Amino acid sequence: MDSVVDLASRVMTEADLPPPDTKRWVMRRKAEVVAGVRCGLISLEEACRRYTLSVEEFLSWQRLIDSHGVRGLRATRLQDYRQGEKATLAE
Repeated sequence: MDSVVDLASRVMTEADLPPPDTKRWVMRRKAEVVAGVRCGLISLEEACRRYTLSVEEFLSWQRLIDSHGVRGLRATRLQDYRQGEKATLAE
């Protein structure tokens, strides 16, 4: 999966979303939640409630996807991407 657009462009159902008790947030699961919100399957408020996410956390996933693609959601790369964003903002 290279893009949330790939997920959002097909018909998504609730079965495509991660289970509400998800504890391990891999790239694919984060991207599925973002795609679900973007295609209107689930509201932002419902996604945050269902997965105990803050709005800020969800929005950071969305920004990372928009800036770096789904691979930007890799937990090991978050610090690198966020440092790059801070450098861009400081310029």
